[in-house]
Amino acid sequence: MSQTSDSCLDKWMGREALAEAMIPVIGRLYRENNVVTSIHGRSLINKSTMNILKAHRFARRMSNHELLLEETAPLLNALSELELGAAAIDIARLTEKYRAEGNGASLDEYLRAELADVVGKRGADDRTSTDVVLYGFGRIGRLLARLLIEKAGGGHGLRLRAIVVRKGAENDLVKRASLLRRDSVHGSFEGTIRVDEEANTITANGVQVQVIYSDNPATVDYTAYGIKDALVVDNTGRWRDAEGLSQHLQSKGVARVLLTAPGKGELKNIVHGINHRDINDDDKIVTAASCTTNAITPVLKAINDKFGIIHGHVETVHSFTNDQNLIDNFHKGDRRGRSAALNMVITETGAAKAVAKALPELQGKLTGNAIRVPTPDVSMAILNLNLENGTTRDEVNDFLREMSLHSDLRKQIDYIDSPDVVSTDFVGSRRAGIVDGLATISNDKNLVLYVWYDNEFGYSCQVVRVMEEMAGVNPPSFPAKDVIAPIAVLETADA
Repeated sequence: MSQTSDSCLDKWMGREALAEAMIPVIGRLYRENNVVTSIHGRSLINKSTMNILKAHRFARRMSNHELLLEETAPLLNALSELELGAAAIDIARLTEKYRAEGNGASLDEYLRAELADVVGKRGADDRTSTDVVLYGFGRIGRLLARLLIEKAGGGHGLRLRAIVVRKGAENDLVKRASLLRRDSVHGSFEGTIRVDEEANTITANGVQVQVIYSDNPATVDYTAYGIKDALVVDNTGRWRDAEGLSQHLQSKGVARVLLTAPGKGELKNIVHGINHRDINDDDKIVTAASCTTNAITPVLKAINDKFGIIHGHVETVHSFTNDQNLIDNFHKGDRRGRSAALNMVITETGAAKAVAKALPELQGKLTGNAIRVPTPDVSMAILNLNLENGTTRDEVNDFLREMSLHSDLRKQIDYIDSPDVVSTDFVGSRRAGIVDGLATISNDKNLVLYVWYDNEFGYSCQVVRVMEEMAGVNPPSFPAKDVIAPIAVLETADA
């Protein structure tokens, strides 16, 4: 029997009330216990009632079961009574696991057993804090700042302490703060920002960030600002080899360096989810590869492991970048001098070759090219692959969807099968790449995959994951293991 309009509205208002009641519980867990809650990787910290409702709706992609607030609200309340220590808790996966494995235990009994390692530790956090310096404050630098401020919590883990820039004007500080506050692509900063021109600081949501003016990475005394053993994240792209980046290590207070671009020479190019475990304590300089390499490598690994790749070509349709000219003018690079806002521009990309640095088994198997197009953000990689083992479109899509939900690559790979999605729908995606299932083409051993990616924000999320790995500041994560649910064929457009 269909519901009346009144009953639909009543049901909706009831769900709104439950979501509203969850907000202070989520906040207390975060502030008092250092517990970060999420729904299938979507953080619930500082989210509105509507965001919480949408996150629950999104969860229907994960299994045949709707994620009900009638289940998650009591679970959150139960968590708040356990005096938890620092943890990352996915309440959707925890709810699903309790539903499947509870075996008649009460919710409190189950949670105490499942989270035994952190129960009763009330905010205790074994992680050491790591000072972070952003060297450069452009597109990636400002998004990294937003992410680090979002993750500030109780001050443990990665602590954004300073940014280093070249002074551009007398009112430089105000302009830097304004660019952090407002973004034409990613929207307004969620929170408050204050500027102290006398102290030369920007304070965002209580995180005080020292602004340091310098054009020499080797001569900054970070210890003068109370910064020590810092991880410097160079997002200028000015230096990309060990010699250039090692200049940072000459400054007082610096311990390690991370480059937000592909490195040259023998530097480790890290794609989180693929080779992040290759980072060791002796690695003073690490690179986070490129946005395209991060987007395609996890998908390529999944396909290679399952079907084998003989050869492939990667064609990148990439949004224009600040390196191009708005109108026709001289540029040292071929074609990049032509107007980025008016033209599709063929250019080179090293992403295909760079894959092999993170995934050596694909050495020499990939070629690549790129087309810059007149959009400000979100790009697409088209993977044209020759496989060792034949497959079908449905088999590939089912496999990649499962990888996006229940594999070790679920933070990197997303999957969607909506007939109406376009590039702007992926602005703000926290995954490295999103497979567009409806665009998949398979002809036995010939496979074509279309992978969307937010080349700014999605890549920045990958960079933060590498930073956390370098600093060793990942909190314990729950549930430790998933319940593998059957694949659900569901429309995803309004998730």
